[in-house]
Amino acid sequence: MATELAVDWLGRVPYAEALELQRKAVEARRAGAAPDRLLLLEHPPVITLGRRARREHLRASPDELDARGIAVHEVSRGGDVTYHGPGQLVGYPILDLAARGAADVHRYLRGLEAALVDALAELGVSSRTLPGYTGVFAGSTPDPSQRPRKLASIGVGVRGWVTCHGFALNVCLDLAAFDVIVPCGLHDVEMTSVAAELADAAPSDLAQRAREAVADAFTRRWS
Repeated sequence: MATELAVDWLGRVPYAEALELQRKAVEARRAGAAPDRLLLLEHPPVITLGRRARREHLRASPDELDARGIAVHEVSRGGDVTYHGPGQLVGYPILDLAARGAADVHRYLRGLEAALVDALAELGVSSRTLPGYTGVFAGSTPDPSQRPRKLASIGVGVRGWVTCHGFALNVCLDLAAFDVIVPCGLHDVEMTSVAAELADAAPSDLAQRAREAVADAFTRRWS
């Protein structure tokens, strides 16, 4: 069971409901009652604050966020502040790292990045990691004349070496929504999306293709 990976597409799930789904999935994995899983979904508009989040990285007041229908949650994942919304593919891997002989959070983070780079390549988008940053950025080589363009954010939690939380890949969401935060607390980074990098792609087709590419990449790496 340790090397099996079940991939589930859950559709659009409210953030609080997704937290409960993760809690139950982690408990089941720790009890040996379920295999490793990858929960793929999207959220209604929501901002999440990780363990290292700073309140000044919220650029909008509670009243402004409420008027725009954006919820806010403080959560136990690593990292700073991020935004989730329709058109963004969110993945919550529930993996028993100890059972896989890989109880190393740093190694796990690099594995998440590598899987996302592979998935983006399937979609025709070149991407890379950057030293000193967590996540995945557009382009195959750095361009000193431009700010780094971030495609995917990562923030994880680990309970008894079973992982939770995970990644958010910007597929075809409205990038203007990121204006209400300093994404991941990074002032020198610009948020982008797969759709922005592939200007002629149809959003509805792209969303399905992204789900399939991510599922394939994670299955190859963790099955």
